[in-house]
Amino acid sequence: MQRTLTNQVIGKIGQEVRLAGWVVTTRDHGKIKFFDLKDRSGIVQVVTASNIHLSQQDVVEVTGEVKKRPAGSENKQISSGEIEIAASVVKILAKATELPFDMGGPELNLELPTLLDWRALSLRHSQIAPIFKVQEAVIDEFRVSLQKKDFTEFQAPVIIPQTAEGGAEVFAVDYFGHKAFLSQSPQFYKQILVGVYERVFAVNKTLRAEPSVTTRHLTEVTTLDAEFGFIDSWEELMEMAEYLIKSIFSRVEKDCADILKLYNVTVPQIAKNIPRVKLREAQEIIFKRTGRDARNEPDLSPEDEREICRWSSDVHQSDLVFVSHYPLSKRPFYTFEDPDDPGYTLSFDLIGRGVEWLTGGQRVNNLAELEERAKGRGVDIAKSELYLQAFRFGMPPEGGFSFGSERITQGILNLANIREASLFPRDMERVDVRLKKV
Repeated sequence: MQRTLTNQVIGKIGQEVRLAGWVVTTRDHGKIKFFDLKDRSGIVQVVTASNIHLSQQDVVEVTGEVKKRPAGSENKQISSGEIEIAASVVKILAKATELPFDMGGPELNLELPTLLDWRALSLRHSQIAPIFKVQEAVIDEFRVSLQKKDFTEFQAPVIIPQTAEGGAEVFAVDYFGHKAFLSQSPQFYKQILVGVYERVFAVNKTLRAEPSVTTRHLTEVTTLDAEFGFIDSWEELMEMAEYLIKSIFSRVEKDCADILKLYNVTVPQIAKNIPRVKLREAQEIIFKRTGRDARNEPDLSPEDEREICRWSSDVHQSDLVFVSHYPLSKRPFYTFEDPDDPGYTLSFDLIGRGVEWLTGGQRVNNLAELEERAKGRGVDIAKSELYLQAFRFGMPPEGGFSFGSERITQGILNLANIREASLFPRDMERVDVRLKKV
């Protein structure tokens, strides 16, 4: 008999089916036992008179008849709540050892270190696994929406000869006796390929050796990068980013409505357009609202990001806001300077629910200026000859941006810590297992 999934049994009352999955909970009523069986599609209740001993997370195969539950015993919390399986055969395919914590409840109330220490198990929980269905929808819609705009996907290398952004927050590796680095951004490769396809995007693992343990930083993240040429204005970049985030929210609302309900959240609110403010305007707004004077700072602090989002929500009914025109000194060497506002860049961040979700901007497309800028920042750009070739042989006005998929997921579901939005988080204290102090 062919296996049936739990979400397929509802219309099969009176029929015999064969199911397989994991035991979620067990309830012993003497001669009759009940257990909930979970597979990739959902959960269904099984009733059996067998004296077989079952434990949480045992892998079992069940053969039995689909029956309507007795009146008053329905479970409206699950889609199969009006039926059950009267098992004639229950076969244990794999026995689970004793669990370190209870997996049978609707919530998994564990401290984050414990949640991650037992990641292979905790990911199975009905509260945790759905996080990554939301993330899947975010990443897939990023792809689909850009393909609709005639973008070409590519895969960027992870081992690179030169860092795109300079600085020390990179991992150096010994590459057959030569010094190389783990990529902190696919930036150079995005720009090279603008010279080939005009419009490109990539879903990449990027790595940053940031010495920080916060609720919003990871060492390894999955970034969603886009770059495109022949722009008439840097504002086209924000328009494309806005199109993408609106498409992502629409997809999550449609495909993940049950998960949003589970987490008691809605997708972030956006009015007709995401508001746009310059950094200095944002700092002035924050000063007037709070009295906190950060008007001479080159960037927004985490509290500033939260406050400008509160302003955006209060005034524009938007949980997201674009902040632009960061100082030249705070942006990578390839960022375009505003000719009408010297010292400030045609760059922007998208801040969602108080956290930076995206960074982008127009790029320098003149080779001589690019080389001069790199030299001024101490970047040995000659190590990236392929990058220089793209400009030596003609690069149109262009720009792009990069989303953090974990931050979007964290923001949509209002997760307390970004590690909850990473399947297998990497940070200063963990590579799957907690690292020992040295």
